[in-house]
Amino acid sequence: MNESSTPREAPRGKTIGEPLISARGVDKFFGDFQALKNIDLDIHRGEVVALIGASGSGKSTLCRCLNRLETITSGEITIDGERLPEEGRDLTRLRADVGMVFQSFNLFPHLKAIDNVTLGPRKVRGVPRAEADQQARELLERVGLSDKENSLPTALSGGQQQRVAIARALAMKPKAMLFDEPTSALDPEVINEVLDVMTELAEQGMTMLVVTHEMGFARHVCDRVVYMDEGEIVEQGEPEEFFTAPRSERAKAFLSKILAH
Repeated sequence: MNESSTPREAPRGKTIGEPLISARGVDKFFGDFQALKNIDLDIHRGEVVALIGASGSGKSTLCRCLNRLETITSGEITIDGERLPEEGRDLTRLRADVGMVFQSFNLFPHLKAIDNVTLGPRKVRGVPRAEADQQARELLERVGLSDKENSLPTALSGGQQQRVAIARALAMKPKAMLFDEPTSALDPEVINEVLDVMTELAEQGMTMLVVTHEMGFARHVCDRVVYMDEGEIVEQGEPEEFFTAPRSERAKAFLSKILAH
């Protein structure tokens, strides 16, 4: 299902621009197992897309393919109109335009919070240390952690670590952000502190793809829901339409299980 490339209005009244990330005919095999099947997907500038589906449906694989953490078997992925290369400096440059937040935080355990945030800008972008430090402090304040800049990850809660990871991704000044189940490793009481930061990013116009099991976030914050099953995009649409009147039998079965409690 291809999306129009012309600007349009999202359900919450904000303007959605042209496609920023596009996948065309993307297949991904792990040996004989086909994890992604002929994926066509556009993520438009300023759009927040929820990628949902049962475990093993291919959501995280697709997310990781969009910035070449996983190589695709066939098809094409473009970022801001430029084809995503397989390796080399061009890949590093394009990948820096797409921030990634992982389920397991992936912070460097031996580095303080501020140093985790400054590492990318200094090493990849060549930002001077003083400038990188100032930006990192502003970002840590933005995610509510200005008092934790000198803390090691082991001294932080899971929610705090994930907010440092978001600040680290934002430090690269990305054009888009990919979130791969960012709350699934968190204790229930700290999930909202991460979702609040993500909601604020969405309201500020950040382009976002969010692999998530948080249906409230998908329904109330995202502009579009994309439902995957068995490596395929089965259905996509505006959140209220998808959650109240899904068209496919597979989506109806999925929602009946997760919304029953």
